[in-house]
Amino acid sequence: MAVILIVDDDPDIAKALRIYLSSENYEIHEAYNGKEALSFLEENHTDLVLMDIMMPKMDGIEATARIRQISNVPIIMISAKSEDGDKILGLDIGADDYITKPFYPPEVIARVRSQLRRYMNLGGAVKKEGILKCGGIVMEDEAKEVTLDGESVSLTPMEYGILKLFLENKGKVFSSSEIYEHVWNESAIGSEGTVAVHIRHLREKIEIDPSSPRYIKVIWGHGYRMEDLK
Repeated sequence: MAVILIVDDDPDIAKALRIYLSSENYEIHEAYNGKEALSFLEENHTDLVLMDIMMPKMDGIEATARIRQISNVPIIMISAKSEDGDKILGLDIGADDYITKPFYPPEVIARVRSQLRRYMNLGGAVKKEGILKCGGIVMEDEAKEVTLDGESVSLTPMEYGILKLFLENKGKVFSSSEIYEHVWNESAIGSEGTVAVHIRHLREKIEIDPSSPRYIKVIWGHGYRMEDLK
């Protein structure tokens, strides 16, 4: 049974989310600010976090940034803010997805299912053979491990999915929409900013100079391509 942590200072919203997700037989826990969320994660196994942004003591932005220092657990941010800048900010500090209040319950459930499925697969529930290489990057997909020049690289599920797509298709150009549909497994409407943020984070982890990437190149007007380096 997957363990989900709901983090929201509004008890009514937390209760509503609990009701929706309990119907899917998830184990649900609640925290009412970022500090409580961090304490829970440090002491308990957790498979997914639903994180509000505006909260007392520690908001969702700071909490997400701190969680990313200790865990790659999927984080879906939920906020009343709908501006694109807020969505990008959430993704920029490590969130995997974003839902805007007022939310549509079936959408919340669908996004939770999608993130959990991806996370469980990366955690080894589904074993896949094969080692993928490009230059100094080595991905051992069965163990879900990535190294760069022999050093371990910690990737979020989305970053791993993007890197795997490129490693399996070196030299092929993918548009932002194609990347989103492959990795997120859903419609790519309005996905350009989301993909760009995740690729930027991935570059920061695998490139010596992210501003002049060696591996993942922009093909202006078309998308992204991984160079076929030996």
